[in-house]
Amino acid sequence: MSEISKAIKQICEEKGLSEEDVINTIELALAAAYRKDFLDKSKPYNIRAKYDFATNQSKIFDVKTVVEDLTEEELEKIKLQEDGELLADEEVRKVNPKTDIEFSEAQKIDKKYKVGDEIITELEVPTAYGRMAAQTAKQVIIQKLREAEREAIYSEFKDKENEVVNAIVQRVEGRRVLIDIGKAVGFLPREEQILGEPYKTGARIKVFIKEVRLGSRGAEIILSRTSEEILKKIFYLEIPEIANGLVELKSIAREAGSRSKVAVLASTDRIDPVGACVGQKGARIQTIISELGGEKIDIIIWDEDPQVYIANALAPAKILDIKIKSEDEVIVRVASDQLSLAIGKHGQNVRLAARLTGWKIDIVEAGGESVVKTIEDAEVMSKEKNTSSELEDKESTEEEKEEKIKEQDVEKIEKETSESEEEETVEDVKANKKDKENVENVEAKEDEVQKDEKSVKENESEDLKKEEK
Repeated sequence: MSEISKAIKQICEEKGLSEEDVINTIELALAAAYRKDFLDKSKPYNIRAKYDFATNQSKIFDVKTVVEDLTEEELEKIKLQEDGELLADEEVRKVNPKTDIEFSEAQKIDKKYKVGDEIITELEVPTAYGRMAAQTAKQVIIQKLREAEREAIYSEFKDKENEVVNAIVQRVEGRRVLIDIGKAVGFLPREEQILGEPYKTGARIKVFIKEVRLGSRGAEIILSRTSEEILKKIFYLEIPEIANGLVELKSIAREAGSRSKVAVLASTDRIDPVGACVGQKGARIQTIISELGGEKIDIIIWDEDPQVYIANALAPAKILDIKIKSEDEVIVRVASDQLSLAIGKHGQNVRLAARLTGWKIDIVEAGGESVVKTIEDAEVMSKEKNTSSELEDKESTEEEKEEKIKEQDVEKIEKETSESEEEETVEDVKANKKDKENVENVEAKEDEVQKDEKSVKENESEDLKKEEK
């Protein structure tokens, strides 16, 4: 096997291309190189190259297609258009001398040619190409291989559209995340990300291929982490009973990153569908929850009876009774202590139940009026609660600010008091020191006075003794 044959096989393996695509690229490069160095510019040529992979030999041809002769009327129109007397956008049949040859000219070459035939003329093959020709061939090969690679990647992932694949987080660019999905890199836009989910470089995740389109730089692959298909795929991977068909996934309702409800049905009475999904000590469901970043999952049993199915979907709330109002709407009555459970946080439980079952659900308190009507009302309630919570947060924030200001004022007063006390203490110490010095001076003076008095007395006694003598 020649060196070029080995190189072709290596390129095919690395880039995932067929040998036919690579050989077509080489033929285009040879034709471009021949046009660069060996073509007579005064004559119109339509150069094609043919490369034999087995023998490593190439041939060069000039290819022209036989067309009908131009009529006198068509020739007149062409002349008028060239002179500017006819509109340029008016369609006029022309013969391209580079790629076409008129029937009358083809008959001069050989009588066997008919309209539509190709006249292939073999040209002399050069023994070697020049530096510029080789550079042109190189550029053509690189460009065409890139185009072929992009087309191959687009075709491969276009077939995988609406599928779930394993991927690795490559890097984060602003609000979007670049994901390595094998031979290509897809991007996860902000709206398709799970709220609050961290995307660390090198982390392994499952993504849903939402859309594949061909852009200027090749295949553009848009991924999603919020699709219900991801949840369905993980259930098929982690639960053998679902993969084997013993347990069927009937319906899924999901609010990505928060909560999902999954309706399942066993094919036989001997299998517990909920237990099969939960697994021993919750091992299976915990694996699914961790894969989705801690998203809570409710598994319920599907039932043909819509009343039973809706009651199951509203779990963990206990339902008193369900009345069918119309073909797509029901009224659910619950006890007052079960009302908050039936509605859920921000209306999430009833909203997911309505999407799961396909019914509009009205929640009614026992002995009272309708509290929540349909999925739309649940969403309005969610927005209202969000707004009220935002106001409460704002009020609490203002209160915290006021308390903080008060604390700062108290600290300031205490600091000033402590500073004044320290100043007073320093002055007291100084005063005490001065008093002590004064006392010591007084005591010293008293000692001197006593000494003087003693010396006076001694002098007087000596004088008396002298007088007596």
